Amino acid sequence: MTPLPRILIAGTHSGCGKTTIASGIMAALTARGLHVQPFKAGPDFIDPSHHTRICGRTSRNLDPFMMGEQGCIDTFARAARGADIAVIEGVMGIYDGVDGTDLSSTAHVARILNTPVILVVDVKGMSRSVQALIRGYKDFDPSVHLAGVILNRVGSERHRQMIGGSLPLPPLGWIPRREDIAVESRHLGLRMAHETGSMGEFGKIIEECCDLDAMCACANTAPALPSPKQDHRKGYRKRVRVGVARDDAFCFYYQDNLDRLQTSGADIVSFSPMTDPLPDVDALYIGGGYPELHLPELESSGCARDIHAAVDAGMPVYGECGGLLYLTREIRTDRTYRLCGVLPGVSEMTPRVQALGYVQGESSGDLGFVPASQRIIGHEFHYSRVLPDRDAQFAFTLTRGKGIDSGKDGLTSVNALGTYTHAYFSDTFAENFINAARRFSNL
Repeated sequence: MTPLPRILIAGTHSGCGKTTIASGIMAALTARGLHVQPFKAGPDFIDPSHHTRICGRTSRNLDPFMMGEQGCIDTFARAARGADIAVIEGVMGIYDGVDGTDLSSTAHVARILNTPVILVVDVKGMSRSVQALIRGYKDFDPSVHLAGVILNRVGSERHRQMIGGSLPLPPLGWIPRREDIAVESRHLGLRMAHETGSMGEFGKIIEECCDLDAMCACANTAPALPSPKQDHRKGYRKRVRVGVARDDAFCFYYQDNLDRLQTSGADIVSFSPMTDPLPDVDALYIGGGYPELHLPELESSGCARDIHAAVDAGMPVYGECGGLLYLTREIRTDRTYRLCGVLPGVSEMTPRVQALGYVQGESSGDLGFVPASQRIIGHEFHYSRVLPDRDAQFAFTLTRGKGIDSGKDGLTSVNALGTYTHAYFSDTFAENFINAARRFSNL
């Protein structure tokens, strides 16, 4: 059994301030000298980037839909080794799950990990009604341990008095309205942590306005969890080098995916397609991000030509969302930009979201490093579309999600594959990809 103090910061709804407050709690605890392991419930990439920067430890996603309940327990226990405390940021409202159910809700994660929950309540525009609101959340699901509340955007001392001191849950913080500390948003959410450092500044406000000692006491009530399952895969005949595009254009990766590639035999080689040539690697993984913000650099870089030549030579290449766009022939925005020309289609940015939600599917044939009946599960969220050629082949047929074209995802060519799905890798997917890299390296 693995004992670890832990708390989960939930919200009444999206936009109540839980990301700022969770990040502030992480910053305040780190400033006290604690080793804080951060987590994010759900499939988001942006909030974990802020957690990682604040804590100096890689934030992990906890998503029962993609990972399963045991997967959440294993990831939590492995990542939290050596930490003094874990802080989990919730997703949406505490009880909001898939398709209006409890599945993959913040409450679901709290139950899986048997974790005390601190509820963030935005009290702007309310006084005594706050008490009714808190009581409703407290009584809705008695199996969730709501240990306290943080009242956000309190207008004044008079406002605090009007809310009342006899709340249904212990008040662990009264945070005044602050408009001077905010992280700018754009089409996929907040800006990434490497673009702004302001999220961590909220730690001082948490220290001043919250009872951090009481939060730590709540965290210490969390019972021990089972130890993570051990991965006994050993004895690979050869390790391979996998290039991973990591820069301002390509920055969306689940750390568990990278870990699975390494466990399967990969040495990760990070590089920037905007500024670097393609390194000497045996396979390539291009994640999502914001390639549309860096198209002149991507077009002018010689890396696109290097990737095209590598695919022609048979190198396995896998791209997700932004990586998918980069692998097509061109992308249309203010003008047309030439890209890798690897996958049979063109891309264009759109003013409205094209798909948002979880994805499930299965490979429809044996294509490249994806064998028949390979399962895919993940999430999609994009403001673009890909227009495939008429004779284009797709690797996956989706039972849930939109994909590239009406439930088809995984545009393929030679040994390259591009999906709109941000997939959560299975062991099998990672091993197939690394085995393809191994075969290519022996050519």
